[in-house]
Amino acid sequence: MNHAVTIGVAAERSQLSSKMIRYYESEGLLQPSARSEGGYRLYTERDLHGLRFIQRARSLGFSLAQIKELLALWHNQDRSSAEVKQLAQQHIDELERKAAELQDMANTLKHLTQCCHGDERPECPILDNLGSQAS
Repeated sequence: MNHAVTIGVAAERSQLSSKMIRYYESEGLLQPSARSEGGYRLYTERDLHGLRFIQRARSLGFSLAQIKELLALWHNQDRSSAEVKQLAQQHIDELERKAAELQDMANTLKHLTQCCHGDERPECPILDNLGSQAS
């Protein structure tokens, strides 16, 4: 194997931890690495390319299942770009839904903090609201 690197170097070059590399390997996102005579994991340039792909997909919020699909499409030269676009669009829709939920939460908390005097009195509309929603 030419120019193979250890897991530490692979981690550094892919911006992933060694632990995450082993995890992705165990989850089937990456083929099991070759081993040195001493039993150390060894990674080729192709492996590093795959690790960087996984790292970039994770940074965009794709789930492990989605990354498996993306990797399969990436390796399939007979794929259609429509398949990739559809997967990406589904992810965009989910991200936008989550962003809207987060914005709603922030707006509710902003309103509650504006209603709270924030002084020495025990009355607190924030706690009152949380208590009224608990049932």
